[in-house]
Amino acid sequence: MNEQAPVIAVVGAGSWGTALAMQLDRSGTGAILWGRDSKHLGAIGEARCNQRFLPGVELPSTIRLQPDLAEALRDADHVLIVVPSHAFGAMLACIAPLLRPGQGVAWACKGFEPGSGRFLHEVAREGVGKKNAPLAVVTGPSFAVEVARDLPTAVTVASENEAFATVIARALHGGRFRAYTAGDVIGAELGGAVKNVLAIGTGICDGMRLGDNARAALVTRGLAEMMRLGQALGARPETLMGLAGVGDLVLTCTGDLSRNRRLGLALGRGQGMHDALAEIGQVVEGVGAATEVHRLARKHGTSMPISRQVHGLLHEGWDAEECVRRLLAREQKAEVS
Repeated sequence: MNEQAPVIAVVGAGSWGTALAMQLDRSGTGAILWGRDSKHLGAIGEARCNQRFLPGVELPSTIRLQPDLAEALRDADHVLIVVPSHAFGAMLACIAPLLRPGQGVAWACKGFEPGSGRFLHEVAREGVGKKNAPLAVVTGPSFAVEVARDLPTAVTVASENEAFATVIARALHGGRFRAYTAGDVIGAELGGAVKNVLAIGTGICDGMRLGDNARAALVTRGLAEMMRLGQALGARPETLMGLAGVGDLVLTCTGDLSRNRRLGLALGRGQGMHDALAEIGQVVEGVGAATEVHRLARKHGTSMPISRQVHGLLHEGWDAEECVRRLLAREQKAEVS
């Protein structure tokens, strides 16, 4: 293995996987892009563009497209999984038998395992534990299309294995893309998941035209909820005040490229969830995350009133106007306890 220029197999040829493969290529790292849909991958190769997810953005000829997962992993030093969080466990099950000793697994997925509510690093430990593979998560404020277009971006690579975090960060770092390292995996994953729930809430607020004051209050009090849950789970406050927490929160709550915000906007304007999701056409991670955040908050006795209202609206048929009334009717108290 060449430590200076490793080869990374990017597993997942959606918008984010394609964008990260492009960034790896820009930084001088070898990139192999694998996708489950071989026809989609073939179309990308023919057009040298992911027209389905990143129309108009040219894919460098130096990125290898590989429809065979075993071959993609065989030719790579490490693996970067970029699939929706609900597919993460199944993807790991496919990858685990193919891993070689020392081959690490990183992921750029934000969410929880459906049903169990486990963090993805817990799923990864179980999935590849016998391989003793180093693990890392790539997270932070980053829209795929902006990364693909080489606009300035900063992310965090978090791992309990400092050396592996550095390998992945260096593989991505370069040009207009900055990659920092961190050791707080729980904080990094928590921030990336909770912000999606809060972004739906912010979108609802804006869809109802409640004003800029309301949006600012919701984002700020949402951060307080994230910090409380983080404290209960052992996350470091500085992680949640960094790129993986407040950075990603601000981007997802205010940027209209966010699927979570767009869902909230549609719901706030009175559109039904089924129609709104169909119109977006891609996975909206906050829908599933709302259930798991609600479950974690109840388990740890953590007050998360905004997240609770979002969960009620998404999964219990609550009315948006009534959710707002409940939040505004809460008793007066000190901002910081």
